[in-house]
Amino acid sequence: MSTLLETKPKPEIHIIEEKQLFDLIILGGGPAGLTAAIYALRSRLKTLLIEKMVYGGQAVTTFQIENYPGFPEGISGPELMQKMADQAQKLGLETLWGEVKKITKDKEHFTAEVDGKHYLSKAVIVATGSDPQKLDVPGEEKFRGRGVSYCATCDGAFYQGKNIIVVGGGNSAVEEALFLTRYAKKVTIVHRRDELRADKILAERAQSHPQIYFFWHSVVEEIKGDKMVSEVILKDLISGKKLVVPTDGIFVYIGAKPNSEMVKGLARRDEKGYILTDDNLETSTPGLFAAGDVRAKLLRQIVTAAGDGALAAEAARKFIESLK
Repeated sequence: MSTLLETKPKPEIHIIEEKQLFDLIILGGGPAGLTAAIYALRSRLKTLLIEKMVYGGQAVTTFQIENYPGFPEGISGPELMQKMADQAQKLGLETLWGEVKKITKDKEHFTAEVDGKHYLSKAVIVATGSDPQKLDVPGEEKFRGRGVSYCATCDGAFYQGKNIIVVGGGNSAVEEALFLTRYAKKVTIVHRRDELRADKILAERAQSHPQIYFFWHSVVEEIKGDKMVSEVILKDLISGKKLVVPTDGIFVYIGAKPNSEMVKGLARRDEKGYILTDDNLETSTPGLFAAGDVRAKLLRQIVTAAGDGALAAEAARKFIESLK
């Protein structure tokens, strides 16, 4: 079976007409969006999923997932997302490939605008996830794709026998650092604190790994090189001293920025841009729901995204039925 990373979305055989009215439009084809689609379709809601890239979201870039229930030996991100996509498609999922720039609402319907065309629905679930947060330091944009990366699964194989740096201390940073030891000779984790924020079992695994080293209470101040990255400037947050560290590449995992601009003015968001919801995942606009990493919540994982998707779909169903 081919993976999501190897295939491009195929054009839909069924033509999705502009201004066609759907019961539910789901924005985003990651674990939250796909789970919402599965539940909505099983409830016989006329559903349209809109995705700008490929099914899977950020999860598809994760090499190995060890904390999703039902897979004691772990499962790769692409394989898990393919299973979710297959399940939704088996139920007859209609998918429109494109990016929603804005969601609006009149008295009766929501409107999603995609490439200048408009699609109508009675309810909307925003499951657009988040994008990797950048360091915003000199050299980051210049060397993006030339030594600066945000996806170890995508780019790890290019660093066979190399020395690389991973920035961050959470689960994503540590998981990807462990994955990168398959290729790199040496992986150095740079973290602004004096201990990892990752789950204890991951932290212990990384700290006992012979190929992984650490720069504690440190941050990246600059990325330098010629055609490719060759070194980074680190600053010790305690002493204030700066250090030049040679490296062949740098992988950044310092958090994420929610993709929520399309509901600006329609749904309340927190100071970081995450969408605020009630217990039923409804936003400040009735009929507009949010699920997964795009909403404000304690834990952002595939399992919580899937749970969000199920709950949002059920809440959307009840909202739609209340309109009759």
